[in-house]
Amino acid sequence: MTLHLRPIQFVDTPVERDGAVARLAGGMLWFSAYEVIEDDRRRTVAIADLDTLLTDKRAAKLHAAITAPRAPLVLGERTLRFDQPSVAGILNVTPDSFSDGGTLHEDPAAAASAGVALAAAGAALIDVGGESTRPGAATVWEGDEIARVVPVIERLARSGTLVSIDTRKASVMEAALGAGAAIVNDVSALLWDDRALDVVAKAGCPVVLMHSPEPSKGPHGGAGYQDVVVEVFDWLADRIAAVVAGGVDRARIIVDPGIGFGKSLSDNLALINGLALFHGLGCPILLGASRKRMIGALSNEAPVGERLGGSLALAMAGLAAGAQLLRVHDVAETVQAVRVWRGLRDRALVGR
Repeated sequence: MTLHLRPIQFVDTPVERDGAVARLAGGMLWFSAYEVIEDDRRRTVAIADLDTLLTDKRAAKLHAAITAPRAPLVLGERTLRFDQPSVAGILNVTPDSFSDGGTLHEDPAAAASAGVALAAAGAALIDVGGESTRPGAATVWEGDEIARVVPVIERLARSGTLVSIDTRKASVMEAALGAGAAIVNDVSALLWDDRALDVVAKAGCPVVLMHSPEPSKGPHGGAGYQDVVVEVFDWLADRIAAVVAGGVDRARIIVDPGIGFGKSLSDNLALINGLALFHGLGCPILLGASRKRMIGALSNEAPVGERLGGSLALAMAGLAAGAQLLRVHDVAETVQAVRVWRGLRDRALVGR
């Protein structure tokens, strides 16, 4: 029987609640209870009664991971903090991205200018990708992918912008890191390319490990789940252990539950609702739900360009569950929403 803990019953403020609430991952949220999941059984344990739960070694380990502050990433002159939420801006330089492909892939200067504009709008990080991971997209030859991303990354790095490279390929990771990227974001969790783990370990760079059902084959396989939240958690826990064993510092790992990758609408909704459980992995959480298919499915098949409202709704759901990093297309709008959310939290934390 495997035990999991999901923080629940979040409160506006910890003021005058000593011993009755716990702080989530050193951030801006406090919660007053856990949903305790043991196979098919679920029960609620209040933080005030936590001693009765912590006699279980796994529960104690999960509680420690859930409440431990997430250390900031110091990346040259830039620091990415996780005690408050940040926004990562998506910059696709592909001809066939599901959302904005074809507009920037042949003009590195224009693409870099767009990235700088995203940073000016409040993005803490620009995530550059040269291969579409939409369903049915063709695999891009690594030479073409490098040619797409490196000139853009070089320009962004020279401007002082913090950059991550969104790729599955070790050679692209090497080229991008050499061009000035600071973080690797891999939808295959370093499983698609046999050399990827070694590249990241040798570089000592942070890495985003995203869940997909069969990452060695592609990001959109899979045959369904019994309990998608628990199964994705366990998969990521195993992957973190393997990556740490391969030489990557655990403090430099970010996790992504992979919204939309090999998952049904029901699965995606369950993952958003259960997102707080992933703090038990002890790593910052990246949520990438911007403009995803699930929004169209819930809003009369709204086309990709008309999914801002749904994207913001999912971003806010992520913030409410303590996600530290939101990967989005609509940076200015999301940053504004985050700032308003942050203002509400700041006011709540000073009491009534």
